[in-house]
Amino acid sequence: MAFLSRILGSRLVRYGFVLAVVIGGVWALVSDWHEIGPDLTRIGLPMALVALLIDLLGCCASMWTWRVLLAGLGSPLSFGAASRVLFVGQLGKYLPGSVWPVIAQMEMATAYNVPRTRSGAASLVNMGVSVLGAFLAAAVFLPLGGGSSEYLWFAAAIPVFLVCLHPRVLNYLLRRAFKLARRPGLEEPLTGKVIAVAVAWSVVSWLLYGLAVWLLATRVGFPVTTGYPLAVGAYALGWALGFLFIPDPAGAGIRDVVLIALLSRPHGVTASAAGAVAVVWRAVTIVGDLVVAGLAMANRKGRAQPVAADETAGQPAVASSRGDG
Repeated sequence: MAFLSRILGSRLVRYGFVLAVVIGGVWALVSDWHEIGPDLTRIGLPMALVALLIDLLGCCASMWTWRVLLAGLGSPLSFGAASRVLFVGQLGKYLPGSVWPVIAQMEMATAYNVPRTRSGAASLVNMGVSVLGAFLAAAVFLPLGGGSSEYLWFAAAIPVFLVCLHPRVLNYLLRRAFKLARRPGLEEPLTGKVIAVAVAWSVVSWLLYGLAVWLLATRVGFPVTTGYPLAVGAYALGWALGFLFIPDPAGAGIRDVVLIALLSRPHGVTASAAGAVAVVWRAVTIVGDLVVAGLAMANRKGRAQPVAADETAGQPAVASSRGDG
């Protein structure tokens, strides 16, 4: 295990990981350009750039969700440091296998003296919080936007996530997981306040992503005055279902199908028009992921010298002061 940690924590492996996912992201854009090109012309490059800017804000809100959880576990990181760990690490979702983002974030966080157990716990809980936030946004906004009630079956999962994210249940599950993995437990359990704040930031991210989708959709005939709630609910639900469908890399296939189905039904927008929105938005999110990761890598204030995280120490790790963003 120590040998594997040294390999994964090496600078060569880290930069090789970033290079691999950048190549994968660029390849995804190039391979889909025959679809993206005409649809981008239809929607317009200026609106796509506006959507990209909003997507970047949504990424920041998502990062804040993870940052709140990590701080609640005892390892507060500055904006720059948290951006570097999360944005670069999350590029692993473009590689086969859903475990890569968590592994990458665990290894990158050691540069800020964050124990792997702590960063791994934050990343895993962040997944549950993100899905809950997406389901909550969809449950509230789909009916407001006139979405079909047949899609509201997912609301039955909300109480399950609420129970699992209750501090007593969640901290118990984390303790059991670390015990089974023969890893040291967490020094600071998550509190209800921390979880509630994290869920709130997650919902904010869905409101921003939905805003970007809605702006793109207005270019192909989607209603300006009543379409925003439906766009929020449609994308949030599509993302959550795509995320839970593990065999689908980054959930793109399921996400696009749900988004097209929900955007094209209530307001008479054609399926081809909704498909154009889905294709362009997919390209926007890929570019957005690469942009935030690139900015985080270039941010010198977010850098730190690699430090071996002491996972057996009883004292909480303290973030490097050089991580100020």
